[in-house]
Formats: sequence, C-alpha cells, structure tokens
Amino acid sequence: MRFLPVHRQAILVELADLQQTLLLLGALQAKSIPGVQELVPAARTILVQFAPHLITAAELVKAIAGCDLSGSVQRSDVLVQIPVRYEGEDLAEVAEILGITAEEVVRRHTGCEWSVAFTGFAPGFAYLSGGDAIFNVPRRATPRTKVPAGAVALAGTFSAVYPQASPGGWQIIGVTDTAMWDLARDLPALLQPGYRVQFVDAATQKSASDASSDAIPDHKVPEIHPETEQEQAATALKGSALRVRATGLLTLFQDLGRHGQAGQGVSASGAMDQAAFKTANRLVGDASQVPVLETVGGGLSLQSVGDNVVAVTGAEAPISLTTAGGQRWQVPRYAAIALADGDVLSIGQPTAGARCYVAVRGGYEVAPVLGSASTDTLAHVGPPALRSGQLLVVQPAQKAVVAVVADTALPVQNLPAAGGEVVLDVELGPRTDWFTAEAVALLASQRWQVTPQSNRVGLRLAGEQALTRAISSELPSEGTPLGAIQVPASGQPVLFLADHPLTGGYPVIGCVALHHLDLAGQIPVGAWIRFNPVRSFEELTPTL
Repeated sequence: MRFLPVHRQAILVELADLQQTLLLLGALQAKSIPGVQELVPAARTILVQFAPHLITAAELVKAIAGCDLSGSVQRSDVLVQIPVRYEGEDLAEVAEILGITAEEVVRRHTGCEWSVAFTGFAPGFAYLSGGDAIFNVPRRATPRTKVPAGAVALAGTFSAVYPQASPGGWQIIGVTDTAMWDLARDLPALLQPGYRVQFVDAATQKSASDASSDAIPDHKVPEIHPETEQEQAATALKGSALRVRATGLLTLFQDLGRHGQAGQGVSASGAMDQAAFKTANRLVGDASQVPVLETVGGGLSLQSVGDNVVAVTGAEAPISLTTAGGQRWQVPRYAAIALADGDVLSIGQPTAGARCYVAVRGGYEVAPVLGSASTDTLAHVGPPALRSGQLLVVQPAQKAVVAVVADTALPVQNLPAAGGEVVLDVELGPRTDWFTAEAVALLASQRWQVTPQSNRVGLRLAGEQALTRAISSELPSEGTPLGAIQVPASGQPVLFLADHPLTGGYPVIGCVALHHLDLAGQIPVGAWIRFNPVRSFEELTPTL
C-alpha cells in the first residue's frame, strides 16, 4: 500500500491493482474504523475521508495497513445485457488508436463479458472491467462539456455508460436507450458492483427489446406537472407561502447535502456557501440544516402569500421590497425581513460573489430525495429548479424566534467580483508528483481566470501558460474530493465544487483548503484566482 495526502480530512490509499482495491474495500467495510466517514473506491485507489477529531491521519494509516488482503473477490450471478447502437463520434478515432477497424472495435466490445468493478463519477455510472485485453484507450485531451445520456464509452481499460448528460472525457463509441439510473426502481442504479455485463450490437438484432430481454426494464420517473392555480390556491389556504415571480438565472433548493451515499455513486452536493446557508437559517430562527433557496446571479423575485419572515445571505447584491400598494425600498442582507401578504422580495445582480441564499421562517415544504433536499445538477438528483409561477409552501414555524447576527458572525472574507482577484489556500497532493517542478511553481505564481463554462460542478480555469506533467501516462480513475484541482491533458485546471463527480481520471495537483471552500463557491465567471500553497506535498507525506 501507498498512502497519499489529499487534505486535512482525507487520504488516498494506492494499491497494486483492482483486485487488491476491492479486497481492501471489503475489509474496511467489515472493520468499520471509528472516524471514517466515506470510502470512494476506484481502479487502484480508495479515497478515505475521516473526522480528524476522532482519528488522526497516522492512526488511520496504521489501521488500514493492518487490513488482511488475502482471499478473492466474488462475482455476482446477475448478467445484464445492454443493447448498443455503435455510432459514437469517437468510434473511428478509437479504431485508429487501437490499430483495428471500427467493425473490429464493435466485435471485441460485444464479444467479451465485462464486470462492474465500482461506481462513481455520477449516480448509475459503473466502471466496467475485464473486457478484451486490446482495450486501453486514453481519455480526451480536453473533456467535453456535455456527453449525451446513454453514451457508451471507453477510457483506459474500462468501459462505461453515461447515465445522463454530463461533462466527461471518455471516448464515445456508441449509445444505448437502457436507463442506467432510475429513482423509480428499488435499486436506482441498473449496474451494481459485481454484476456481469454484456454489450449487444443493436444493429444485429431484430429490435432493442429482443436484445435486452435480460436487462432490467427501463422505468420512467413520472413527469412533474405544475400545479393548477386552483390547486395552488387551495394549498395556500393551509398557511403561508412564497410565489415565484421570476427565477433568475438558476434557483435551486439546497441544504447540507446527502452525505454517505458514495456507495451508490452519489456525491454530497449541498449549498456552495455553507456558512451563508447556515446563517440564513439562523436569522429566521430555523435549524441550520433546513433547506433554503440558492440563487445564482440576480433576478429572483418572490411574492409573499400571507405573512412571512425571510433572510438573504451570501453574495453582495441589492435587495428590494415592493409592497402590494407599490411602495418600494431597499432592505439589508444578513437581516430578518418581515413580509406582509402581497409584498415582493427581489434580488438584483450581485456586485461581488455569485450566490445568494433565501431562508424563510418555518422552512420550505420540499420532499427530500435520498435523504436530502439538495439539487445535484450533475447527477440530476433532487428537486427540480424553481419555475416562474411556482408556489413554495412554507411550513409552520416550530419556534417564534428570530436571530440577530452579531457583527463578528458576518462574512469576513471579501467576495470577488467579475474581473477581480481572489486568493485560495491550497494543500498540495495527492498527485503533485505527476507534474514538473515548474508546473507546481506555476500553479501558485500565475493567476487563473474563471471561464463561462463554470457551474456548480466546477470552475473551469484558463491561464496564460498550461501546467505540464512529469508523468504523461494515463491515470486510472480515482476518488476526487470537494475542492480538488484536477488537471486534464490540456493543462488548464478544473476546480471541483459541490456537484463534482465522485471519481475522475485526471491527476489532482492539489485541493483548496477546507476553510476556503465557501469562498470558492462564491467566485463568479470572469474573476481571477491565485492559489496559495499552505502545505507542500513533501510536508504532508512523512506523516502518512
């Protein structure tokens, strides 16, 4: 085993091969080490996230090193057949890389049995191993910003099916209509660890349904239709509510996130600025974990149905209140705001920061998905984005208390504006040694601009000079934590945020320090980032 530093609450355990990784995973799941919060297995590594107040890194390393890796991994008896239309945009390029024809790629891909090694990247995304030995295909130099749902792809020695449209750097060779992830099923993920998988060329079959007779049926999640005005009015009579007059660029429900779901390939998600989220709840007297609204940019407008108390935190943005009689005035951030029936609260374009949080006394009535009301934009898990005209029912307040936030509790970090500059502390590792010394120095000395392709998944950065690697070989997929700075072959980094994939196949040069994660979640497009290494890879490694 080799132990690599990630940040103060995570280490990466590197093993010889997939077999050892799966054996260690089983041992850790059986051993249940106190303080271990999450395990993210991958091709040759396990990302171990832990609580440092319960176990130190050195104690954790000692406990993991003592695990027994003898024995073998048992495969499941379940065989799933997946019909594929082999018309992927990278099929010809894959054939050229492998030195065979496109027809031979299809024959070899369908002519072997694959096995689900582990899950990650996104819910329902299964890494399939054990295919034809010829398959060892590099990822794309620059990941696509959108890979279509059902895309059948190759990367390294693995194959996979993208459960939904998402960014990705795998080579696409085909597409399937079989649903990989469906919350209407008892087991939402079609492919579970250990399952055997066989791809079938749909072109050689009479119909896709004949080819997929052994696959689990494609259940569809029922469509959510907007309530009628009559239904909304009836609901509103039960208590107070907020009616959405305008949604702005994007407004979502968020809370602390759905932690502990890595085994299903589901990341935590949650509010991008956790401090602002919790403070908004405190201001209206709610518990800190109650779901709130997270809105990016300006434009959100809410009308009070009945009397309500709200608070807006996060980005520096103008907030106005317009009464039913047409009177209008500005109201402060980080303060409880009383709304009378008919009052309209509107949030303007932020002058600094990116995201505002709107809490309401009593909390919003929203159904959790997998234990959380957070909306994961990459995984498409959680409540849908707000729509204009929607009625947000407010639950009765449990306590008639409104908090007053002391000056010392207000944000102390200067939020960046578009075109402005912000400094983020970074802990180097786990793959800093994959880069040249010049690249590691360049990470800190050069500033990086946030590009328009950025979102809740991550910030895509652009610098004048790209980061160069000392190791150019393909990195097997491995766990990636919140705040990871992943560097694709293009050398232009991606900073992973709340909706990041659980696993990735590009080396992580460092991770944003935990105390700067909220600040990272507030950086708007067009701002510049400077990275400040606070602990070097060499400083961390001896402790492990």
